[in-house]
Amino acid sequence: MTKYGVSFRPLVSKDLLSLMDVQEEGALAGLSHVFRQDRYPFEREVILERWKQELTDPAIRAYVSTDDDGLITGFAAIRDNEFLHFGTAVRPWGSGLAAVFHDFVVGELRKMNADTDNAFYWLRVFEENHRARRFYERLGWVATDIRSRSAFGPRPYLLEYRLDR
Repeated sequence: MTKYGVSFRPLVSKDLLSLMDVQEEGALAGLSHVFRQDRYPFEREVILERWKQELTDPAIRAYVSTDDDGLITGFAAIRDNEFLHFGTAVRPWGSGLAAVFHDFVVGELRKMNADTDNAFYWLRVFEENHRARRFYERLGWVATDIRSRSAFGPRPYLLEYRLDR
């Protein structure tokens, strides 16, 4: 499965600085072609503030994956039937952790939507994030024709993906 020990738990405020390190490292490794760092550096303070607000929102459930030493290896958030945020640390890339964590989060979406009429789950991914797109497609997500723009400069396109319940 994965060479990294893994457990999942709710995200708490004391995790935020470590989560930001993981998210920034992953963004630099995986999205520098979308967000050229000389012009559009990672907006750590803006993203940290967003996470703080999301932790107080009762509609959002946020999670982390941790390794055997308790270090954060991934993060995720869900809201209603939306897979809102998802990422892993760079060091376990290719280990299988992302797929295992993804399956956990989809399971949480299923629990959250057990009593609803939502026919699908959805997420958005950067159009030029080919690595993430391949990952989601391999796990059964299907791209729709719905596109939107990111709030972060240079305002790249986001594609909507859906997964049937």
